[in-house]
Amino acid sequence: MHKDSKIYVAGHKGMVGSAIVRELERQGYTNIISRTHSELDLTRQADVEAFFEREKPEYVFVPAGKVGGIAANSKALADFMYVNMMIEMNVIHSAFTNGCKKLEFLGSSCIYPRECPQPIKEEYLLSGYLEKTNEGYALAKISGLKYCEYLNTQYGTDYISVMPCNLYGPNDNYHPENSHVLPALIRRFHEAKVAGKKSVTCWGDGSPLREFLYVDDLAELCVFLMNNYSGNETVNAGTGIEITIKGLTELVAEVVGYDGAILWDTSKPNGTPRKVLDVSKATSLGWKYKTNLKDGIKLAYEDFKARF
Repeated sequence: MHKDSKIYVAGHKGMVGSAIVRELERQGYTNIISRTHSELDLTRQADVEAFFEREKPEYVFVPAGKVGGIAANSKALADFMYVNMMIEMNVIHSAFTNGCKKLEFLGSSCIYPRECPQPIKEEYLLSGYLEKTNEGYALAKISGLKYCEYLNTQYGTDYISVMPCNLYGPNDNYHPENSHVLPALIRRFHEAKVAGKKSVTCWGDGSPLREFLYVDDLAELCVFLMNNYSGNETVNAGTGIEITIKGLTELVAEVVGYDGAILWDTSKPNGTPRKVLDVSKATSLGWKYKTNLKDGIKLAYEDFKARF
């Protein structure tokens, strides 16, 4: 990309999209275009086609999508599949038909099988059954990355895919029911501290292992890959470091300053038992994350307090 290249970031108001815009601006890119949901509903094919025909962006980032934690996904599998399929297919296809030079599609590590060898390599995609609680979302994201792959193979496009681990940071979703685990814990412990509650109850038994990446580190990788990587195989994005959900809750409680008891509701699902990515491909290209988990949670908590 040149500094004045026309760059479209789909979903620029979301956590990932806004981080990509920040990183592009930090690096001196001056021709970034975006549209809010009220200005352009990405699920509406005709509207997306008209936007691309009019604007003809040279480079496109596609972090846009409907996201949520276990509770939200498991209650609305159809919604998560439909909305994400519509967004990605409309944007990718319209980029293709309007001569986009390069496109980067963002998914999630939930595309990989539930019972997957660890750490998870990119080649493990479609090697086993998906986690049922977010199967609709995963199937949509797999379809998006495969569509990019098929366009490359059939038409010689330069479309790449990035699959990050659990993300957190500025502009995260802190909804009390529909958020991911880390922002949900920040809100829960903050509210418990303010209310003086003696205990907080968390889902499952705390045993699952997860990996967390600060969203600005992902954004740096996204811009780096747009400039330095081409290929059909997706690129994992993460730290390669895992922590139990129990350990995460204790760390969030410490950062927030909550000193009450942490209880576990084992009638609730744990989700995938272990999920850590093999990030050797990204590191071999010259990238490495910068923000350790505790420092990142501190930054996320400051963002939460500023917004709520």
